[in-house]
Amino acid sequence: MNLRVKLLLAFVILIIVPLCILGAITFIVTSNSIEEKYSRQTEYSLKAISYSISNVFKQMDNVTDSGIGTSVFHMALNAKDPTKQDLNATEQLNLNASQRNFRNLLYNHPSISYAFLYNLHGNNNIVSIFNKEDFAAMSFNKFKEQPLYKEVTDLNAVPKWLAPHEYPEITGVEPVFTQIRLIKEISTLKNIGILVVQIKSWDIESIFRNLSLDQTMGSTHFMLVNDDGLILFDPLQSLDGQKVQSLMNQPVLFEKGYQSFKADFNHNKSIVSMYHLKDYPWSIISVTSWDSLSKETRVFAEWFIGITLLCLFAAVTFNVVFMNRITGSIAVIVRFMRRVEGGDFKVRVEDKGKDELHVLSKGFNDLVDKINLLFTQIQKEQKQKNQAELRVLQAQIKPHFLFNTLESINVLAMQNEGAKVSEMVYRLGNILRISIQGKEVITLEKELDHLRSYLEIQKFRFEDVFDYEIDVPKDLLKRSILKLTLQPLVENSIQHGFEGISYKGMIRISCWSAQGKLILQIEDNGIGIGSEQLLAFEYMSDQNENTEVVNPSMPVNHERRGLGVRSVADRIRIHYGDIYGLFICSSSSTGTIIRCIVPNDEWGEL
Repeated sequence: MNLRVKLLLAFVILIIVPLCILGAITFIVTSNSIEEKYSRQTEYSLKAISYSISNVFKQMDNVTDSGIGTSVFHMALNAKDPTKQDLNATEQLNLNASQRNFRNLLYNHPSISYAFLYNLHGNNNIVSIFNKEDFAAMSFNKFKEQPLYKEVTDLNAVPKWLAPHEYPEITGVEPVFTQIRLIKEISTLKNIGILVVQIKSWDIESIFRNLSLDQTMGSTHFMLVNDDGLILFDPLQSLDGQKVQSLMNQPVLFEKGYQSFKADFNHNKSIVSMYHLKDYPWSIISVTSWDSLSKETRVFAEWFIGITLLCLFAAVTFNVVFMNRITGSIAVIVRFMRRVEGGDFKVRVEDKGKDELHVLSKGFNDLVDKINLLFTQIQKEQKQKNQAELRVLQAQIKPHFLFNTLESINVLAMQNEGAKVSEMVYRLGNILRISIQGKEVITLEKELDHLRSYLEIQKFRFEDVFDYEIDVPKDLLKRSILKLTLQPLVENSIQHGFEGISYKGMIRISCWSAQGKLILQIEDNGIGIGSEQLLAFEYMSDQNENTEVVNPSMPVNHERRGLGVRSVADRIRIHYGDIYGLFICSSSSTGTIIRCIVPNDEWGEL
């Protein structure tokens, strides 16, 4: 990704994206705030509607309570000719003042549409009080078969209200509300009849009409529904008799109290609020289109998108017009820097102009010159240092090995073992012939010949103490390896691994290749290495070779015992790099496995 794209991307990420996130958060917070405030306002409105509707029904409850108290309904049920109990035909002079006042109230009440009584004990079961044209009341026998009959009788004279569309077979199809209640004999409290009074929906319509005139509620659709979701009353008369669930994209639970949520209502995203009436099995629902509530939010969003697009266009224009020269010059310097990284120190950038880019180009050229000079000098010094370190490490191994070998020859000479001394001197000569060669790297085959001579010398000294096996594939014998790599590792097994054992030791030398590496393994069945000594080997591998390791818990000859192993590890690390070296796996009384990891290089490729 070039600098020009990065600058544009930085502008988008650091300015445009945060601006978009801020705008989105503001939009969401604003929308939630609008929804929350509207929900609170709607709650107050629905509670006010609920209170007004309840007053309408309670007013009618009071009217019928008055009729029961004045015995008007009792007289009508006990009259000799119940068919002449209509308010139009009743002899007003035969009534007392209270009864006449009630009948006048019932007759003159603007909302009452129809009223009649079911006689529970007379021959004619229907007693008309206030007639209604083109409406025939359900017979008492059929009414008794309805579940509503038992519900009314169980209420024990408490009024039961029916809304439009709930029981059309009883109340008819007009948008009227019906009160049904049990009539009792005042003196004996016996059930003598059932009163059915229908009132028109004028008062209910007036309540909703006043709300629709309010500017804040002008776009709100109010409805009255029952607990089954049936729309009982719609002031707009467009959804009467339908199910609320069929108009929404989610289930609705008509619970007590108030609830408000956002949903699709009749294919429009809306805020739906519901308030359940306290004394009636109905809920008032208000539905307000979300578009009408979020007009200001949409205007804000449109302005924000426009400003964001303008900023983005300005950023692209600035990037194209003003940044081309800067990014182009920097891109050229970057390309030359990559060539320098690849080892080409002859590259030079053309420096022109008099601004900061000229200074940058000139500085790059001067820096490449200095790097070229220092790189050559460092290569020379590093080569000399590596050679010196290898010579020092090899010098540490040779006296160590010669000391142990000469000690073994001395023991055999004191035991008058001339033949063995001669054989050991011969083997020692073979070893020294390889050791004094000027080459640091030899073939694996020569390294194994050197190792066999060493093992044979040690077997002369430690007769019947150990045996050895060498298992190396022939195709790996021509691999290259640092000389004197295996002998110090095997010497460590003989000198320390088999110390004080009561059984015959065994050393196995094996070799294989894996993942481009040559793996040499020396395994013995000796006494193993304790955890403290293993930790010391690890600690010594991290130290400078001139630094003395001091640990009071270790034996006095601790450094000498780890000298050969450490020297081999250091030589491999210096010559091949840090990814190669030794890996030691051991514990007390389990033997030791040492793996030597070196590159899998052919001798002819050196």
